[in-house]
Amino acid sequence: MEFGIFDHVDANGAPLQQFYEDRFKIVEAYDRAGFYGYHVAEHHQTPLGLAASPSVYLAGVAQRTRQLRFGPLVYTLPLYHPLRLSEEICMLDQMSKGRMQVGIGRGISPIETKGFGIDPTERVARYEDTRQVMMQGLTQKAVTFQGKYFSFDNVPMELEPYQKPHPPIWIGAATAESATRAARNGHNFVSLSTSAETRALTDSYRSAWRETRGDTPLPKLGLGRFVVVADTDAAALALARRAYRKWHDSFHHLWRKHGTVPTQGERAREFDEIMDGGRGVAGTPETCIAMLRTQLAGSGANYAVGQFVFGDMTLAEALGSIDRFVQQVMPALRQSLR
Repeated sequence: MEFGIFDHVDANGAPLQQFYEDRFKIVEAYDRAGFYGYHVAEHHQTPLGLAASPSVYLAGVAQRTRQLRFGPLVYTLPLYHPLRLSEEICMLDQMSKGRMQVGIGRGISPIETKGFGIDPTERVARYEDTRQVMMQGLTQKAVTFQGKYFSFDNVPMELEPYQKPHPPIWIGAATAESATRAARNGHNFVSLSTSAETRALTDSYRSAWRETRGDTPLPKLGLGRFVVVADTDAAALALARRAYRKWHDSFHHLWRKHGTVPTQGERAREFDEIMDGGRGVAGTPETCIAMLRTQLAGSGANYAVGQFVFGDMTLAEALGSIDRFVQQVMPALRQSLR
């Protein structure tokens, strides 16, 4: 069992310069603690995501860390020029000596896509064109491609990634079909669904993996959860409830501004509701160990991904929760989920 982090890099009310500096201090703590990977969301025009340019933000992460792997979860591919994106990925991978992890997707918000002047109905086709060109750019000395949105004829690629043939690719998986496709492509994935729903994904993934790759070791199959750890259950719940309300407001900000609802529906308003649904964990180390042990075992995941910082958490609150997780929860889960 490996452990990672997901971060919306959502606003907490602090001035931007202080916000980024505090976030980098938290990332340094992740690095010292031995987490496997740090995965950041890409969002635009909303306080949900202040890493609007993941590459710029991750360049800072690369310089503040030594062993922590990092990457977007996900780059919103329809918004990118694929050759420019390939170059940025190569730079980040080289500057970090091979720690880049490349998450890709079409983006969850049609509103954000439209804000860039792109028709949201084009997202799937733009994603596929961009993905194909990006993969050529990461693995070949020149790019030749003819698609609906891009056309290149023997364009040279001066940059190359540190990791060969390319950095690991990640997706967010929500259906058995996407998990099967990820397995056939050799991609890692993270699920934010319930344990039972995630088990259907990991079962589909393992089946397709065995068919195509036999006994080759599996990539990361992740289960993501909001996680808050405190000295008492009451203290953890109080912090989680308060911070989650701020995160919830940020999550719905752009949708409400446009008088609509999120693509996948409204998120639960209160932290207690997501705890009941299995998407949130809060309590003492012992409480969190018991909850996560059950959920991880039931999901079939081999990668536990915590969203440790969200909403209006202060730097001290976040570091305290993370320290308890690292010192007590992580070792116990490693021991029991070998």
